[in-house]
Amino acid sequence: YGITRDRLKLCQPGVKVLHPGPVNRGVEISSDLMDDSEFSLISQQVTSGVAVRMALLFLMGSGKPV
Repeated sequence: YGITRDRLKLCQPGVKVLHPGPVNRGVEISSDLMDDSEFSLISQQVTSGVAVRMALLFLMGSGKPV
């Protein structure tokens, strides 16, 4: 099972594709879809993921209730 443009056409308009990475291009998500900024938010998700993990580690290590 992988996400392709044909499968994406079955979804509602405006759908976005997310994947935390690493991605098996052409297996999980077609390469052209992964690079298409109209549908794919993968690069933003990966970029934000680092900051989110850093913040969580900081909060968990502070000993304060979250």
